Amino acid sequence: MAGEKKEALLEIRDLKVNYKVYKGTLKVLNGVELRVGKGERIGLVGESGSGKTTTLKSILRILPYNASIEDGRILYKGIDLLRADERVLNEVRRREIAMIFQDPMAALNPVFKVRDQLYDIIKESARGKLAKEEIEEIAYRLLKEVRLPDVERVMDSYPFQLSGGMRQRVVIAMALASARELLLADEPTTNLDVTIQDQILRLLADLTMKRNLSVILVSHALGMVRKMTDRTYVMYAGDIVEEGDSGEIFENPLHPYTQLLVETAPKLTGNWNPRGVPGRIPDYLNPPPGCRFHTRCPFAEQICREKKPPMIAVEGGKRVRCWLYYKR
Repeated sequence: MAGEKKEALLEIRDLKVNYKVYKGTLKVLNGVELRVGKGERIGLVGESGSGKTTTLKSILRILPYNASIEDGRILYKGIDLLRADERVLNEVRRREIAMIFQDPMAALNPVFKVRDQLYDIIKESARGKLAKEEIEEIAYRLLKEVRLPDVERVMDSYPFQLSGGMRQRVVIAMALASARELLLADEPTTNLDVTIQDQILRLLADLTMKRNLSVILVSHALGMVRKMTDRTYVMYAGDIVEEGDSGEIFENPLHPYTQLLVETAPKLTGNWNPRGVPGRIPDYLNPPPGCRFHTRCPFAEQICREKKPPMIAVEGGKRVRCWLYYKR
């Protein structure tokens, strides 16, 4: 329930991640702090390029070769995943935490049928202790759970023979085969039309609630994030700038960036600004000092250009990273 502080399942503390590129070092994550309670559903929102996917990939330590974690801790059930050995990490990946990626075609192997790919995941998650008949039964049940029609045909299909929505349902089924505690959903509806997007997000909401899974949902569909999640974190240029109950975040945004994000979000009434948030995310090669949003902020003061603001607790259990709320 929103507002109720649950026992921590995952805690990210002061996470800093850089990327080495030809021109130098991109300083992307700038000390991210995030907490997920047991059975809690978390939203993570912000513009493309804010560092949301990097945050999720850091949890499973599946960052690309040119990324480096400079500092921080990721505590899962008290275990620091950044310092865990491969045996522990692989066990977490097999049986505890799973990720749904943006592009289902990139997550599925194009040369193997759905049956083979799903069987392998179930077998690996069960440590090889299941008979073939048991694996098949689980596979069928998972595909039915994600509401795929004609399960037999889907099982015998290659990914390219399925529609985008069907592929994403297969990917969700695969994630559910190994996610017993936490599901990381990274823009799971990006490449789908609006009607299918709504179906997939509702399906995710139903399945995660039924299984009492904790969830981190990254999505640009702010309305669905508000409905699906208990709490929301707003990310800008590698910083968490606001956090709180999802209803409060979207009804009463405090940080100037959150206000602009909500104001420019598409609305059914058509009364919205299609231009998006004015300006651009800063260059990570040379990010601005102080608050990284000050170059786009209509309320920026001198201190914003010089010092990064702390997370400030405000009424309603929310926290905001903005000097406007600092009692000086």
